[in-house]
Amino acid sequence: MSRRARVEGLVAPSAVVLGSSVVGEGSFIDDNVVLGYPVRSKLRKLAGSGSSGSSLWEEMDALSEGSVIGRGCILRRGAVVYERVQLGDRVETGHHVVIREETVIGDGTIVGTATVVDGRVRVGRGVRIETGVYIPPGTVIGDEVFIGPRAVFTNDKYPPSRRLVGAVVEDGAVIGANAVILPGVRIGRRAVVAAGSVVTRDVPPGTVVAGVPARPIMFRDEYEERKRLWEQG
Repeated sequence: MSRRARVEGLVAPSAVVLGSSVVGEGSFIDDNVVLGYPVRSKLRKLAGSGSSGSSLWEEMDALSEGSVIGRGCILRRGAVVYERVQLGDRVETGHHVVIREETVIGDGTIVGTATVVDGRVRVGRGVRIETGVYIPPGTVIGDEVFIGPRAVFTNDKYPPSRRLVGAVVEDGAVIGANAVILPGVRIGRRAVVAAGSVVTRDVPPGTVVAGVPARPIMFRDEYEERKRLWEQG
């Protein structure tokens, strides 16, 4: 653990806390979690320095700017949180989650196992991200959003290009399992994207879309009524 870190929660013996990382009160950092992992440019600098393997973590610690973990968070085994990441209070991760640099995640959000948040992403409060989701740089996700397992967001319309444009998901939207969201698309407030859809254009607020490419099929009110009947059995 870095001498520069400030830790008020519980950190497991094999966890690695680098740089000026902060772990808030009541947080749990599991075994084999890494906090404050350095960005690529710093790793290249380290690779060219001739450092020995025995001092690798010490060298990485010296380079890292650390990450901030709020109060009451749970980071499960195998999670890697890069430097310059900020997690709010009561954020949870599954196992083997990667959260890259300059990402901000709001209070009460859950990030599912094997999800990759690939840097420079904004995630709001109370978001539920299920297993195996990919979220690339530039993506913005509002509050109380649900993202189903294996959903994929993209940011490069003509890959590989030099222009990357992330999607925007507004408050209360629902993204179904295995949906694909193309670059620059805006998913409106309380909109729903059905499982397996490929979203190629903006989705208006309160609209449910489905298909490849996704097209409107109903409004959120009808979706909620069908959900209510489903829950009643």
